[in-house]
Amino acid sequence: MKSFALAIPLIVICAATAAEASDISGNWARGDGNARVRIEPCGTDICAVNTWIKPGTPKEKEGDKLVMSIKEDTEGSYSGTAFDPQRDLSYKLTVKVEGDRMTTKGCVIAGLICKGVDWTRIN
Repeated sequence: MKSFALAIPLIVICAATAAEASDISGNWARGDGNARVRIEPCGTDICAVNTWIKPGTPKEKEGDKLVMSIKEDTEGSYSGTAFDPQRDLSYKLTVKVEGDRMTTKGCVIAGLICKGVDWTRIN
């Protein structure tokens, strides 16, 4: 589950259009302040790559990647799966982007164990 937490960040964009407001791509800071990620297309998927990890944060490092096979369901809402190659784990994933905020929720074991993470868009 910890690697899922590396997966997804967000920041404030001044004068964002509606399309930009729900765009998952960009740089994000995790709500606990321990990680920052860059989300961008990677092949046919979307990848979240750790760009910064707070020193002393266990089991995470810069460069760790989460590969997300997600599609936008409605404006700013995405769903699908995510794969963490560092830990060989797959997750059911939902993402909600609202302006400069993003919430990710990853579930394992047929949706029995889930964890949500809040993100803020950064420059």
